[in-house]
Amino acid sequence: MSRRRTLSTKKKLALLASAATVAGGGAFVMAATSNAAQSPQTAAESTVCQGLATALGNNQRFVDGQRAAPDAQSEARIANREAVIAQIKVQQEASGCVVGESAQDSQAQQPAQTTPPAQTASPAESAPPAQSTPPAQDASGEQVCNGSTVTLSGEAGAPAASSNQFPAGTKLKVTNLDNNKSTTVEVTSVSGSCVLLNNAAFEQVREPGKFLIRRAVIEKVG
Repeated sequence: MSRRRTLSTKKKLALLASAATVAGGGAFVMAATSNAAQSPQTAAESTVCQGLATALGNNQRFVDGQRAAPDAQSEARIANREAVIAQIKVQQEASGCVVGESAQDSQAQQPAQTTPPAQTASPAESAPPAQSTPPAQDASGEQVCNGSTVTLSGEAGAPAASSNQFPAGTKLKVTNLDNNKSTTVEVTSVSGSCVLLNNAAFEQVREPGKFLIRRAVIEKVG
């Protein structure tokens, strides 16, 4: 009798150990699944992340350009942009995006896309483009940067813009066709794209939760 009881006790202990192992494995699988569900989103998965990646890429391209062809003010400009890049990375983390993801080529085609407006402005057939974008043409101004998206530079201060095509003092009007909001700002610095809005200017035309304006009309008004 004692031997049967001993074997029975051992079997019970073995069964308890097996159950604990299975339970532990299940907990591990659940934890792994939970961690996977919370993984950061890429620019391809989120419009917010795409806008931040574009802003980061634009600023990095500007820094690279300053380092490739430096002048007396390059060191100060680079320091300023590196601070902006650091702030964008903070925004990426807060938004659940991949920190440091950069769309380096996001604005690479913009210079080539600025040619069509110049060509359509001289022929008599320039009227049709004006009819296709009524909000922009009603405001007076030469449409520029055709087809460009607009994002933020991450810089603080009063509403302003930066550009790689227009000198400081140029006034640009940016219209978000998705909500018909517009802002007219002055170019105050150089950037790696046709136009970047600083934080204050971008807030005036953005849609809630978005860091990229896909359908934008940009006009030179002064």
